[in-house]
Amino acid sequence: MMKTKTQPYPGTQSVLRAMSLLKAFDDERPEWGLAELSREVGLNKTTTFRLLTALESEGMVARRPFADTYILGPEIVVLGGRALRSNDLRSLAKPELEQMAAISGETATLEIMSGDDAVLIIDEIIGNHLVGSSQSLGTRWPMFATSSGMALLAYLPEERVDAVLKRPLPSLTPKTVTDPTVIRQELIKTRQRGYSYLREWLEEGLIVVGAPLFNHDGQVIAAISLGGPAIRFPAEREPEMGQLVKQTAQHISEKLGWESD
Repeated sequence: MMKTKTQPYPGTQSVLRAMSLLKAFDDERPEWGLAELSREVGLNKTTTFRLLTALESEGMVARRPFADTYILGPEIVVLGGRALRSNDLRSLAKPELEQMAAISGETATLEIMSGDDAVLIIDEIIGNHLVGSSQSLGTRWPMFATSSGMALLAYLPEERVDAVLKRPLPSLTPKTVTDPTVIRQELIKTRQRGYSYLREWLEEGLIVVGAPLFNHDGQVIAAISLGGPAIRFPAEREPEMGQLVKQTAQHISEKLGWESD
């Protein structure tokens, strides 16, 4: 059964509006002017200014005085760090990610579902090569275009997969696959192999393999990935990297109480 969002209590409208302002700041748009932000979240300028002033007083946003624009404030960084440190999954996975990155020399990541159709990087271990992938902690990516997202989709209920593939699927590179039929075929291959393998779906020149993480109930809850540039990741290296990611994911899942059949 698909999980539904908890309905807010009456009287929390201001809190929800403030949250909508904070969520408008992302990698593509880290800085907003008052008028633009008001239009983006659908609030009038007076309400937006009042909420921004309250958030600024608590350090959640900061105003650039000469540009008269807003960015996320230092307290957001503090809270984000606390959230990461309190994440048991991240703590359990880190030693395995470090080992995987050390063995392969490539960048290893831990990602969770974010919303209905995206993944969020919550940990990242950079490989020892000077030239690596462009993944970064806290980044959100479309689920269908990432190896970790495909690893998750392969083990999610069919209705969840349908919901993702019915949405508009943007082409991020010339090689991004946006045909739902082809994506479903890749999900079948992912289940058969135990890992996903995407060549340049997310970024040109970036090759990534991913594998799912399961909890004690056998439910998929996250995924890990290992990626690098095509020059170091030829097709013949796929089985080696795929097995490394698959085995690492199994070890982490076992720490979470999962038992393989």
